[in-house]
Amino acid sequence: MMTWLASLHFLRPHALWLLLLAPLLVWGWRFRQRRSNVWRQVVDPHLLPHLLAGTGRAGWGALTLLLLGYVLAVLALAGPSTRQGEQPLWEQRAPLVVALDLSSATQAADLPPSRLLQARGKLATLLRQRQGGQIALVAFAGDAFTVAPLTEDAGNVALFLDALTPEVMPADGQRVDRAITWSTKLLKQAGFREGGILLIGDHADASALEAASQAAQQGYRVSVLGLGSPAGTAYRARDGSLGRARLDAASLGQLAARGGGRFQPLSRDDSDLEALGVLTPDSLDASRASGGRGRDWLDEGYWLLPPLMLLALFAFRRGAVLVVFGTCSLLWAMPSQAADGGWWRRADQQQHARLEQGVQAYRNGDFAAAEQAFAGQDSAEAQYNLGNALAKQGKYDQAVDAYDRALRKQPGMPDAIANRGVVERARQRQQGQGQSGKDSSGRGAGNAGNSPNASRAAGNAKPASTPPPPNSQSTPSSEPAQSQAQAQAQARPSQPRTTEPPSESAADPKAQQAADAAQRERMRQALARQSRGQDGKPVTGQAAADETPEQRERRQALQAWLKRVPDDPGGLLKAKFQVEHERRMREGQ
Repeated sequence: MMTWLASLHFLRPHALWLLLLAPLLVWGWRFRQRRSNVWRQVVDPHLLPHLLAGTGRAGWGALTLLLLGYVLAVLALAGPSTRQGEQPLWEQRAPLVVALDLSSATQAADLPPSRLLQARGKLATLLRQRQGGQIALVAFAGDAFTVAPLTEDAGNVALFLDALTPEVMPADGQRVDRAITWSTKLLKQAGFREGGILLIGDHADASALEAASQAAQQGYRVSVLGLGSPAGTAYRARDGSLGRARLDAASLGQLAARGGGRFQPLSRDDSDLEALGVLTPDSLDASRASGGRGRDWLDEGYWLLPPLMLLALFAFRRGAVLVVFGTCSLLWAMPSQAADGGWWRRADQQQHARLEQGVQAYRNGDFAAAEQAFAGQDSAEAQYNLGNALAKQGKYDQAVDAYDRALRKQPGMPDAIANRGVVERARQRQQGQGQSGKDSSGRGAGNAGNSPNASRAAGNAKPASTPPPPNSQSTPSSEPAQSQAQAQAQARPSQPRTTEPPSESAADPKAQQAADAAQRERMRQALARQSRGQDGKPVTGQAAADETPEQRERRQALQAWLKRVPDDPGGLLKAKFQVEHERRMREGQ
C-alpha cells in the first residue's frame, strides 16, 4: 500500500485547482434548494424543521453524492498514475523541400552583398533552427536538380551551401515551374502524401502558377520566400549580357495562394522563417514510429469513470436500483470479455491482439501456445508465424503447408520463401535419416529432433534479422539433428506491423560472450592495422624515426599525392548536374 502511494502522482496536476470550486458548488446547491422550496414562503423559518421531517437528511445525502462525483471527476481529469508502460517512440517526419534559385540573377547586389549570399545565410539559419522533420535541397535555373535528397540530417544538407553558385548549373534561366514539379516528385518518391515546398526566388510566371496549383491538389503546400528588392538592380548574365532583376511580390503572393502556402520577403532576422512556419513543422499526420520503445507513465484516470457513472445514475428518480444492478453486472462481466479480446474491439483489433499474444509466446519459447494463437487467422503474416511455430516443434509437413498458405495470401513474401526452403530441406533429410535409422537401429527420424545434440544446436543458434541463403546454415553432409535444429532456429516470428520486434539474444550465454570477445578482438586488430604503414610499423612517434629512407620516401610521396586530390564540392555538383542535364536532353525531357 505504501509503495502504491509513493508512486502515485498526477500527469495533469493543474487540474486539481478545480477542487477549490467545491465550496462554491455547495453554496450554489444550497441557494437553489432554498429558492425551490415553496414552503419557505408560507411557513415561518423556525417551524420548517418540525413540519418538513426528513427533507434535510435527504438533501444532505444528495449533496454528498454530488460532491463525491465532482471530486472523482476532477481526480480523473488530473490523470492519476502509479506505474509505467512501454510506449512507441515517435519522430517528426514533416518533409520540406527547399528550391533555391541559382540563376545569374542571384548575383544581383540589391540585397548586399548579393542575393546569393543572403539566400545562403537564410538557408543556414533554416537548417540550424528547424526542429525535426526531413529536409531536401533543390537548385534550379534553366532546369531543376537535386542537391541533397530528403534526409533527417540537416548538417548533411549544409555541407553543400558553399558550393551553390550559378556556375554549377548547366543552363541559365529561371524555370520556377520545373523547380516545383521536381520538388513534388521528390516528395512522391519518398512516400509522402503531404509536405511542404519552400521556393526562394524573385518572380513567378503563368507556368509556375499552374505547377503550384497542381502541387496543392496533390497535397503539397507551396510557400515562397521573396529574394531581392522591389526596386531591383542590374546584373550580368552568363552570356555577358546585362539584365535587371527585381522582386515581384505580387506574382509571388499569387503563387503562394495557388499553392496553399504563405509568402514572405526575405528579412534580416528570423521573422520571415517563423511567419512561413518552416522552423517548427506543424503537420500532425507526418509522424511515424521510430522503431524504438520507451517507458512512460500511464494515465489511469479511466478507472474512476465507472464509479462516477454509477453516481450519475442516482440522478434518476425511478428505476435507479435496477439500472445500478445492471451496470454492476456489466462491469463484473468485463474481465471475461477482456480475456476474449473484448466486445468493444473490432474484428481486426482482436486479430491483432491474438497476433501479439502469439509473438510473445513464441519469444518465451512456448511454441504450442504460439501455434494456438496463430491458428485460425487467415492473414499472410499469421500463417507465416504459424509455420515458424510448427517448425520449432518439428512439425515440418504442417509448417510447409502454413508457408504455402502465406504465399497464396501474399505472393513473393521473402521470409516465407526462405524459411520454407530451409524447412523443406530439413524435412527431406529427416525422411532420409528416418529410413536409414529404421534399417540400422529400428528408430524413426522423428526422434532426431529430440536428441541432445539437436537441443544443444538449437539453443546455440541465433535467428538472423534477414533470411540467409538456402545453403548458408545447412550442408548435405551435416547431421540430421543439426539440420533440424538449424531449421527450427531459422523460423522466427514476424512482429505486428505497428511495433518493432526487440532483438533476440543467443540462448547460450557463454557462446554469446565468446562471440562478442572474438568480435572485439577483430575490431582491435583492424584498428591496429589502420594505424600502421604498409610495412606493419607505426608511422608516427618514435617508430617514425626508425623508418628507412626508402619507407619514408614512399610515405611522403603518398601523402603528397593525397594532398593533390582536389576538394571541390562545387565541381562535383557541376559534373553531376551536367550528366543529369545531358541525360534529360537525350530522353527528350
